[in-house]
Amino acid sequence: MQVNGKTARTRPHDAADDPSPRQPLRVLIVDDHPIIASACRAMFAGEADVTIIEASDAESGEAAFAVERPDVCVLDINLPGVTGFELARRILAKSPHQRIIMFSMNDDPVFAKRAIEAGARGYVSKSGDPADLVRAIREVGGGGVFLPSSLAKEIAFGGSKVASNRLEKLNAREIEILRLLAAGKSLSEIAWSIKASYKTIANTSSIIKRKLGLRTAADMVRFAIEEKLG
Repeated sequence: MQVNGKTARTRPHDAADDPSPRQPLRVLIVDDHPIIASACRAMFAGEADVTIIEASDAESGEAAFAVERPDVCVLDINLPGVTGFELARRILAKSPHQRIIMFSMNDDPVFAKRAIEAGARGYVSKSGDPADLVRAIREVGGGGVFLPSSLAKEIAFGGSKVASNRLEKLNAREIEILRLLAAGKSLSEIAWSIKASYKTIANTSSIIKRKLGLRTAADMVRFAIEEKLG
């Protein structure tokens, strides 16, 4: 299958090089920036045991997952429409043991913690070492877990700093709703986007305001923009 007209595959495996050829590791990259998928293809260009499949948003990513059944999913958190958190929730609802890596411009340890809580087995920052993504795919693809060492140290030893971050008070679904509010979505539109009832979204919105000490929807939008969620 081609998603957005793009399916990238590495060169055929040379059985002469390996007396016991294995099936390629199938990796679905869901990111709305073509350069990211291109970079991933380039990083694995010389390796015959990895196949890269591309999608650019949650809807095409969910469709690609259903058809391709990749071994590893690499999901950008800040996808257009719903986020990688929501896509991860949908994928794990269908395949609870799916190996997922969250990929984000945000190197805030709170996001890494929420990704892990949401079921991801790895988290990689786009602003970090590009080789981290390769290591994460290899590690998670082999059944392990991956966090860059600097991020793991912040989570393990940055107690007061992490605790003081107001986003720490929110779970992944609440962060998702806050981000959609910042993007200008109404409560009805958010309910449709994440397949929840209007009442659930309205109640969650009230919970978010209470947790963050905010009074109005405008305060929530302002907070989300300040935290670079929008």
